[in-house]
Amino acid sequence: MKIAILGSGGREHALTFSISKSNKVKKIYCIPGNAGTSSIAENISIDINNFESVYEFLKKNNIDLVVVGPEDPLVNGIVDYLEKLNIRVFGPNKVASQLEGSKIFTKNLCKKYKIPTAEFGVFKNADESYNYINNAKHPLVIKADNLAAGKGVYICREKKESCLAVKEIFDGKFGTAKNILFEEFLEGEEMSYFIVSDGKTFKYFGSAQDHKRVGEGDKGKNTGGMGAYSPSRLFNKELEQKILEKIIKPTLKGINDLGTKYRGFLYAGLMIVNDEPFLIEYNVRMGDPECQTILPTLETDIIKIFQSCIDEKLNEIEIKWINKKSLCVVLCSKGYPDKYEKNIIINNFDKLNLNENNYLFHAGTQQQDNKIYANGGRVLNFISLSNTYGEAKKNIHENLKRLNWEKGFFRKDIGYKVIDK
Repeated sequence: MKIAILGSGGREHALTFSISKSNKVKKIYCIPGNAGTSSIAENISIDINNFESVYEFLKKNNIDLVVVGPEDPLVNGIVDYLEKLNIRVFGPNKVASQLEGSKIFTKNLCKKYKIPTAEFGVFKNADESYNYINNAKHPLVIKADNLAAGKGVYICREKKESCLAVKEIFDGKFGTAKNILFEEFLEGEEMSYFIVSDGKTFKYFGSAQDHKRVGEGDKGKNTGGMGAYSPSRLFNKELEQKILEKIIKPTLKGINDLGTKYRGFLYAGLMIVNDEPFLIEYNVRMGDPECQTILPTLETDIIKIFQSCIDEKLNEIEIKWINKKSLCVVLCSKGYPDKYEKNIIINNFDKLNLNENNYLFHAGTQQQDNKIYANGGRVLNFISLSNTYGEAKKNIHENLKRLNWEKGFFRKDIGYKVIDK
């Protein structure tokens, strides 16, 4: 089989790695890929939001299966576009992708199907928003309605912070925002829960805890994700039953009632309050860095999973996992998530200790003249599998020390809630 993966981040390198292990695969293309994917696939420089150019490449190279990594092309309808042209593609269609594309769409679905979530209000302009803030109880959660690469969420402790959030969102910090969403602040602990669905059946695809804040102790600005561990410390069968009955099943029914099916990965961002799950948001693809954390523990051939989803035969396969803890630490460019330098060389890759329990997935990198340069904010993902999170952390920190990249930084406390000091 010939496979094409759309995207260029750590998630896409992890997907490429998993796909490369399948004996069904002859050739992998990454569009556009990064320095890491180039060692196991052929990188192709095409804009993934230019659907016609993508299709021309797929047709010319007789691609058997397309895997869509990031959210933008999914929300913009690439699955519908390619399916009409008889290309087999893994991912949800445009209607289903509104679960991530519009937070307000998801909130209204929650209301209709009685899915537990924070109380909310929707406003169309800054004046309406400021009026609401003047009478609102803080803390408040404020969100841009549109896609914001995981960054368009503000937790505001006081009125001044709320007003700044409104100004930034309506000034276009995350693109054009026609609406803004206000939510009550839920006090609890976050958890990421994943399924894979073929439109008729769905199966568990891991749990994780992501660390979004840039600073130690989960402080500072929001980022795309500084690291993660899997499984989540909150995960148990009793909680899972609540998540399935109260959140996942009603959501999939809601999508079915719109006259379509949900096919692909679905990522539920949850807040667990007194052992009860509340939906914070949905992502219609694997998370990043959760994907990098979870996929190394997958034992089943991932191509079988993709094919069974497209063919609506997911019920015919069993998804098996390696029984180990997984930890991921993201190495970032100094200055991230604000301004940072680009095209900075990274050396010492040959000194890393990588094996069946220790992995490196590239994100913001590119290769030139056999040298690797950082060209993004989140640059490299270090992952380790072990019987304990403490041992995994030790392995990762040893590799970070070996790399010794002076222009980078990382959070030293990823997984601090599950690792004894």
